[in-house]
Amino acid sequence: MTAMNSIPSGYKVNGCGATRESTVGYKQTEVGLIPEDWKVSTVGEEFDIQLGKMLDSEKNVGTLKPYLGNKSVQWNQIDVSDLSIMAMSPADLQRYRLVNGDLLVCEGGEVGRAAIWDEPILECYYQKALHRLRSKRGFNTALMAELLRYWVDHGLLANYVTQTSIAHLTREKFTDVPMSVPPLPEQRAIATALSDVDALLAAQDKLIAKKRDIKQAAMQQLLTGKQRLPGFSGGWEVKTLGDLFTFSGGYSASRDQLSVEGHCYLHYGDIHGSSKTSIDTEVDYQDIPKLDIPLKQVSTKSLLKDGDVVFVDASEDDEGTSKHVVVVNKSNLPFISGLHTIVAKSKTDELAHEYRHYCFQTQAIRQQFLFYAVGTKVSGISKTNMPKLTLPVPSIPEQTAIAAVLSDMDADLAALEQQRDKTRAVKQGMMQELLTGRIRLV
Repeated sequence: MTAMNSIPSGYKVNGCGATRESTVGYKQTEVGLIPEDWKVSTVGEEFDIQLGKMLDSEKNVGTLKPYLGNKSVQWNQIDVSDLSIMAMSPADLQRYRLVNGDLLVCEGGEVGRAAIWDEPILECYYQKALHRLRSKRGFNTALMAELLRYWVDHGLLANYVTQTSIAHLTREKFTDVPMSVPPLPEQRAIATALSDVDALLAAQDKLIAKKRDIKQAAMQQLLTGKQRLPGFSGGWEVKTLGDLFTFSGGYSASRDQLSVEGHCYLHYGDIHGSSKTSIDTEVDYQDIPKLDIPLKQVSTKSLLKDGDVVFVDASEDDEGTSKHVVVVNKSNLPFISGLHTIVAKSKTDELAHEYRHYCFQTQAIRQQFLFYAVGTKVSGISKTNMPKLTLPVPSIPEQTAIAAVLSDMDADLAALEQQRDKTRAVKQGMMQELLTGRIRLV
């Protein structure tokens, strides 16, 4: 987690200045060093805490009503698109109905994840996997949501969590969690400042999602020939992957055998777990697991060269069936393709290296993978079926031009994501300073 030591000079949030200087001293408390004019309380003293209704289909009788489970509660947002239905007695209808401004906190799983209920028109209830918090003495609910995020990020709830098969934060222990209490005007100022940054982050996330959608649409058009770039015409050839590549398997090694020493090793789980469609032995070297074995034990077919494409041969879901990465290995470092991978090595020069980063991402290719995939709980494609897949192939100049357009879109996305990540770092720094009183809003 990134944290700032201070708010930059001249920083403003919603018209409020941030300053290191304070007219009060500080005191050491059970929640750490806080300003002298802040109080120490507990969650139970500041909030009425109530768990939701237990789900029991045999005992639950009454009127059917929509209710929230903890999966619907994400940080700072509540998803009401997929509500469940539960029978509620007259007493339940009064006790468990959500009121606008209620803070819902996950009791199990990702303990502490919280969001404010803000649906005044929708009549809704909540189940036992959630705590409902209502302020007793005016503590700002939005600030409490930020405190919970801070506690989760810093592991400050760990001593109050009961660990069974999953983590639980019981009402009894949640009540005892100590918390600092700034004066009410400062509570509002802190909550507003952090909310403004949240709004900026939400806008950045929305723009990134829009840019991703635009890129996906461009890929589907450009990589299938439905839309042509200026200066290009004529038909494309349709090639089988067997025309373009030879296929082989990887060297099997378990995750337990991997470490930080030895030769770079591409585990199929690292392909599934990444959103990237390429892996660079220079840029990504520190993040690539290593396998410490003599290279003579590894077939040359399993050693990855620049431009090789590595597909997974097993997946637990349809989306993962076509997962792959293109290898960038300009320095020709020893790089071993691993367990459950299929290595595609070029037979011809008909596919430009930069074009390979995109051409296997169309819906048409994914559908072919699904058609040939076999298995029930785990599905995959075999080296026998891989050569049967077909790919439309434009000329090398058109491939290069298409790849350049899509690469520019990737660069634009990367810049936006970097900007978003910097905003998140600023938010983390603000939380560190404002929620501990090191910086006072005036």
